[in-house]
Amino acid sequence: MNSGIDLQGSFITSLTDFGLSPELAKTLWIPLPLGLMIIGATVGVLVSVWLERKISAAAQQRIGPEYAGPLGVLQPVADGIKLVFKEDIVPAKADSVLFTLGPAIVVIPVFLSYLIVPFGQNLVITDLNVGIFLWISLSSITPIGLLMAGYASNNKYSLLGGLRAAAQSISYEIPLALSVLAIAMMSNSLSTIDIVEQQASHGILSWNIWRQPVGFLIFWIAALAECERLPFDLPEAEEELVAGYQTEYAGMKFGLFYVGSYVNLVLSALVFALLYLGGWEFPIPLSNLAGWIGVSENTPWLQVITASLGISMMVLKAYFLVFIAILLRWTVPRVRIDQLLDLGWKFLLPVSLVNLLLTAGLKLAFPFAFGG
Repeated sequence: MNSGIDLQGSFITSLTDFGLSPELAKTLWIPLPLGLMIIGATVGVLVSVWLERKISAAAQQRIGPEYAGPLGVLQPVADGIKLVFKEDIVPAKADSVLFTLGPAIVVIPVFLSYLIVPFGQNLVITDLNVGIFLWISLSSITPIGLLMAGYASNNKYSLLGGLRAAAQSISYEIPLALSVLAIAMMSNSLSTIDIVEQQASHGILSWNIWRQPVGFLIFWIAALAECERLPFDLPEAEEELVAGYQTEYAGMKFGLFYVGSYVNLVLSALVFALLYLGGWEFPIPLSNLAGWIGVSENTPWLQVITASLGISMMVLKAYFLVFIAILLRWTVPRVRIDQLLDLGWKFLLPVSLVNLLLTAGLKLAFPFAFGG
């Protein structure tokens, strides 16, 4: 399904029709997708926080937030307002520069990663040839900010949390990258749009989740560990490290950590949907939708419908995965730090290597079935 309208072209054309020069129209376009990305990611965080509270309450047979807006939908907004107006305290013996830089280094790479997430054929801010590897490289910057925050806090619990975050990230980035490499090998591309298009031929039957059953499990486990979700919340570990690297943080600096964790969770769910669940594609192929209803594919209203359907599918798939991640929080016991590192180095790494070699062998043997 060719989902979408060329938004940039339409915007520039409409402005030039009003008499503006093409150069000025392009300049006016530049901040719009960035603003949309930030707004979309922030709304995604608000929805995720509300879902976290309601699903957690349902899992524990509670009601959850009810009074801040209908069904408590304004509770995340209330949380945000509270954090904005809380006093921002810097410990007396902390390194104030690193203490301030830490949260920013955690959040900025996650927001930048949204640049390569497509919601349709032309609904993407930048279609890079190495888009999926850009996400992996940006995600590796986040632990530097966590380690910086833990070290700068001058607190033993914070330092331990930062060290755990760095060790956890290094352990799980390699299996994550190897599972993505298997997908790239099958798709003959590192572009997120090409990876989705390669899954579009036969609907749900052509999704990569069937051709990479081991890879998708490795990716999901590693993504949960990268997001520091339970059962892999060892860097925060309220039970033994108070709150880990964010023990000394308050106000909006703590709010940035809070936002960053949920933005990262939604981003990981979106990337998982792109790689394994067909992205914006429907489970039933709609490539011949124009032919079925007897209109041209370039009809404006049909493009609007297909773009809306593509965005809806991406959001539905992503939030189904967010639901699974929240449910895992209350159904799976936490692991110890040695178990976490053993799982990454002694199990996921060799399994992901075997999966990559097996994918390469099958691609050579059956190129017609494995994207050859």
